[in-house]
Amino acid sequence: MNSQDNQTSADLFQVAAFYCFTSWSESTVSSLLQNLSTIGAEHQLKGTVLLAKEGVNGTICGSVEGVSALLARLRRDLPNGLFEVKISWTPEQAFRRFKVRRKAEIVTMGIDGVDPCKTVGTYVDPAQWNALIDDPDTLLIDTRNDYEVAIGCFEGAINPQTKCFRDFPAWVEQQLLPMVKARNSTRVAMYCTGGIRCEKATSFLIEQGFRDVHHLRGGVLRYFEEVSQAESRWQGECFVFDQRVALNHQLLPGVHSLCYACGLPLTPEDQSMNSYLPGIQCRHCLDSFSDQDRIRFAERQRQMEYATRHQKSST
Repeated sequence: MNSQDNQTSADLFQVAAFYCFTSWSESTVSSLLQNLSTIGAEHQLKGTVLLAKEGVNGTICGSVEGVSALLARLRRDLPNGLFEVKISWTPEQAFRRFKVRRKAEIVTMGIDGVDPCKTVGTYVDPAQWNALIDDPDTLLIDTRNDYEVAIGCFEGAINPQTKCFRDFPAWVEQQLLPMVKARNSTRVAMYCTGGIRCEKATSFLIEQGFRDVHHLRGGVLRYFEEVSQAESRWQGECFVFDQRVALNHQLLPGVHSLCYACGLPLTPEDQSMNSYLPGIQCRHCLDSFSDQDRIRFAERQRQMEYATRHQKSST
């Protein structure tokens, strides 16, 4: 188990990544939109909370008191045992603003009839995950986007090479079904960063006729919490959707940074290339934007650097 004994001092920010699939009424969603916005403003929280009739999904960053207040408000309307929360720490605020939004789905697949509140695969705790994926009869699938997989994944995992989660159903139809038939594999194990995408993916697979479907409870982040690095099957870092970019096995910010032009993660080697201009272009997007775009990006980068210097000088 990872230790963060020195991570809880008052000068650090707490980060909470959470989700829960549950059936809510419109009135409950409307009430939460107002309540959570108020709590966020009162405690100067940053991050994003998505609310839909199928549940809640979010990552927030701030003081322990503020994070606890928002999570406590959510728990009032959530079923016991289903609220998945992962805690980590960062020396700097992980987000730039706070948003609470109503969405059609808390994680967008775009397929009618997929309901993890009714049908879901078998949860696998991190302590049992290695044994499952070490079994040669298990088909291990990464349900994250291709740029996430590129910086870290479980050994032997299949990369669907999707650009977004909406692409997953088409990949299942075009690639996974033929693969399962060819390999005569019936057991599927899936994972994602925090557990939400792989959980919804199991619901979809079951609707498609799959029966022996498993997913990692709490995703990679909980695996990092509960499985030692010596026993880990993970290779690389884990991408996260905030200013930390990626976390290592100790749940600390890793070596990757973000290209603010295209939004893709960069290795230290990427950043050392002559073609790399911070906030303007990287090797991934050299031919993706116009000169006018790059002028706009340069001005944005200048403003961001000014804001960072101003923030540091005022603390």
